[in-house]
Amino acid sequence: MKERWTWIFVVGSAVVLWALGTLAGGASSEIQQPNTLTEREKAAGWKLLFDGRTMRGWHDPRQMQPPGDGWTVEDGCLRTLPNPRIREDLISEEKFGDFELEFEWKLSARGNSGVKYLVQDQVVLEEGKLNPQARRFEDLVEYELRERKSGRGKIEPNHRAEVYVIGFEYQLIDEGHPDARRGPDRRTGAIYSLLAPQQPVECDVARFNRSRIVLRGEQVEHWLNGVKILEARLDSEEIRKKVAARWGEDSAVGALLIHHRRPAPIALQHHNDVVWFRNIKIRPL
Repeated sequence: MKERWTWIFVVGSAVVLWALGTLAGGASSEIQQPNTLTEREKAAGWKLLFDGRTMRGWHDPRQMQPPGDGWTVEDGCLRTLPNPRIREDLISEEKFGDFELEFEWKLSARGNSGVKYLVQDQVVLEEGKLNPQARRFEDLVEYELRERKSGRGKIEPNHRAEVYVIGFEYQLIDEGHPDARRGPDRRTGAIYSLLAPQQPVECDVARFNRSRIVLRGEQVEHWLNGVKILEARLDSEEIRKKVAARWGEDSAVGALLIHHRRPAPIALQHHNDVVWFRNIKIRPL
């Protein structure tokens, strides 16, 4: 909420009134509501990716066949519904090249989520159609990507499924979640499993936090609550080695990440925990 104070100074016989606003510069009296843009933001090229009421601009899982049951709009937020039959990320309809993305988020206790960018593909991991030889989750994804045994529109009515999105992930996680204890590249603000934050910032996941992703060419920045916590090149040798270590030297998934196509969509991750997103906005660079 914007406030203004009036200070009164007595100088000799003159009375001077000085008004000071709480906003930076004290020049604007505009009150910004959630999921809106200021005139200054509009002039700078920002656009909303969420209007606060509908899933317009996103591939709405509820309208697909079979209908998805993992997302809803609630109190001006895009919100996950835990334990759906089809667990899937929310993917933007529009594709982006270089961009600056801002969003606000909060998590349930011990929650896990993320925002994925440079999304390259998605695979369906459906019960009853999984690789019986798989020893790791990565093996399941690799098998489905190569064999395409299932598909989003072919999920059996009595089956549960996960739709896994392949891309780079800005990690969002409560430190109480087991995955956060696997290493610093699993903590909030990391490029998940690839690069840890270089300047960790404490945040209360039960309250709304502000995150920002800036992508110019292969250069990416992750910001959290006004602090730049990570800067890297996605084509660096370090990233290549981490991709190979997780997915394998000859992995089809790894090839998509290393030789990524652009423009590409953005995705909000459903990790089976409750997460709220709002004030999602982007501008091309």
